[in-house]
Amino acid sequence: MKWMVVIAAALASCNGAMEHPSEHDASAAHVEPQWRVVDTEFSKGRLGHEQTVTFQDLITFHGHWCDGLVVGALGLGEALTPLFPNAPIDRTDLRIISRSSPCLTDVAVMLTGGRAQFGTFQVSDTLAGLYIVQRISDGKAYRVRLNPGIKPAAIDSLTPLAIARTLSPCGLDSLQAIEQRFGDALLAMDPKAAFTISELADFHWPEATGPVHTKTDILNKLAPRCAH
Repeated sequence: MKWMVVIAAALASCNGAMEHPSEHDASAAHVEPQWRVVDTEFSKGRLGHEQTVTFQDLITFHGHWCDGLVVGALGLGEALTPLFPNAPIDRTDLRIISRSSPCLTDVAVMLTGGRAQFGTFQVSDTLAGLYIVQRISDGKAYRVRLNPGIKPAAIDSLTPLAIARTLSPCGLDSLQAIEQRFGDALLAMDPKAAFTISELADFHWPEATGPVHTKTDILNKLAPRCAH
């Protein structure tokens, strides 16, 4: 019932007394997530270049803070943990299928290194869940789902109206505020309570629908070091 009240307020005209939401405070009390990753050392190099990807990096890459970025980052992070429990995330050994959300797809590309032109990234809105991520070297795969009841129903109700550009200016502000509160609440939660990560025992990567090119900067990733 409370979300019906929120929806009604969001659909109201700007003649109402709607408070404009402030910019998201990046210095909130929760700890921003980060991920240790490993890539090759140069354009034809060996595996070994380690670095940290922060949530702020994701924001910079995506263009803004949003709840979808939080959902994608935390959910995918949970699936990458069993794939690389004691080592950096190897972005040369992953491929991923994502739903088409701009937020989810940007997280997928940033954290896994998957790229459509190299056959390691696909998008599908028939996906049951948010992502399927697979380690290429052994085929081990996991599905990522957001648990029911975690996301406010008002977001799903208002988003189609925003996409159709039928929300008033104050309605857009209200949706932004709801999404901001949801994202902050999710960052403060234990992600294990928000997501279900399921191993897929016999997952087969689907055939690419377009041309696949050779990713030349990983060809020598396992080459031995020079003796001297």
